[in-house]
Amino acid sequence: MNRVMLVTGGGDCPGLNAVIRAVVNRASQEKNWEVVGSIEAFNGILREPTEIVVLDEHAVRGIHYQGGTILQTTNKGGPFAWPVKQNDGTWITVDRSDEMIRKISYLGIDAVINIGGDGSQRISQGLFEKGLNIVGVPKTIDNDLSATDSTFGFQTAVQIATEAVDKLVTTAASHNRVQILEVMGRDAGWIALNSAVAGGAEVCLLPEFPYDINKVMDKIESRFSKGRGFINIVISEGARNINGQNVAHTSSEPGYENRVLGGVGFQLEKELKDAGCEHSIRTTVLGHLQRGGVPIAYDRVLASQFGVKAFELVLEKKFGTMVSYRHPYITHVTLKEAIMSPNLVTMDTALMKTALGLGICIGI
Repeated sequence: MNRVMLVTGGGDCPGLNAVIRAVVNRASQEKNWEVVGSIEAFNGILREPTEIVVLDEHAVRGIHYQGGTILQTTNKGGPFAWPVKQNDGTWITVDRSDEMIRKISYLGIDAVINIGGDGSQRISQGLFEKGLNIVGVPKTIDNDLSATDSTFGFQTAVQIATEAVDKLVTTAASHNRVQILEVMGRDAGWIALNSAVAGGAEVCLLPEFPYDINKVMDKIESRFSKGRGFINIVISEGARNINGQNVAHTSSEPGYENRVLGGVGFQLEKELKDAGCEHSIRTTVLGHLQRGGVPIAYDRVLASQFGVKAFELVLEKKFGTMVSYRHPYITHVTLKEAIMSPNLVTMDTALMKTALGLGICIGI
C-alpha cells in the first residue's frame, strides 16, 4: 500500500478543503493508494503521540464548500523551527527536520503534499533538499506567488472585501464621511487594489507604494463641496507612509516569526486629522473575515484542479515541484522557482493602469 500525506500550513484560506477532497478522490481511482493527513501542518507528525488521520472518500464527502481546513493549520513552529520551552521559561527553536523525515519513512509515507503559501513552500524546498518526496500546492489569499497566475482563496477574499466596500459606500454617502477600510495584504496589495476597483473606492493605498498624506488629503478635498460629499479609502494592512512607518508589533506567541500587522487604518485616520482633515472619519478593519466562510465557485474549481494535479505529480514522481496555474493550463514549476520572487503590484500592472484610469488615488 502506497501512502501520501497531506499537510495544510500557514494561514487558513477558502478552498483548502476542496484541495483535500480532490486529492482523496483522485487517489481513490488508483489501486493501492491511501491518503493520510497531518493535523496542524507538520506539527501532527512531530508530536507525541502522532496526530495523523486517514482521509478516505467518506471523510471528505461534502467538504468542498466548507471554509477552513478539516486538518487544521498553524503558522507557528514547524520542522526547522520547533519551539521548545526552557527551564527558565524562555523559548528556543530546534531543527527537527531530520527526525521528522525519519518518522515519515517509518510510517510508510511515500510522499507529502504541502498546501501553503510562500513560507510553507520554503519549508517544502528545505525538506526536498534533505531527500523528502514532496509536492507543493500554492495557497495564499494575498496572491503573492509569482510562479502561478492565481492562488485559490484570493478571489473569495476579494469578494468579501468588495462587499465591505459596497456597504461602506452607502453609509459614507449618507453621513458625508471619509470611510477607511483596512484589508489584508502584508507585502502585496492585490486584495486592496481589486476591491477598490470593484467597489468604486476613490483612494487605494498599497504596501508597494509608500503614500504621501498630502496627496490623500488633496483627493479627499476634491470630493467635498461646502462640507458635503464622501470618499472611500481602501488600505492594505502592510501599507506605509513616505516616512516608512508601518503598523506592526512582534508576536509573543512561541514559534510565530512574522510581525503582526493591523491598525494601519487607524494610523491613517490620525494622520488625516493631524493634516487638518475636518470631515467625519470612520475606520473599519476587515481582518480575518477575509479568510473565513464559503469559497466562491472560482476558488472551488481552482482548488480542485490543484488537488488533482498535485496527486498526479506524486504518481509521476515529479517531486520538488509546486502546482501552478498558467492560463489556461494547470502545470507545475520547481519549488525553487516558486519561492524565487514574490508577485507584487507594479505601475505596469494592467489593473493598476485601470485604477489610475478610473482616477483612483494611490497616494503618490
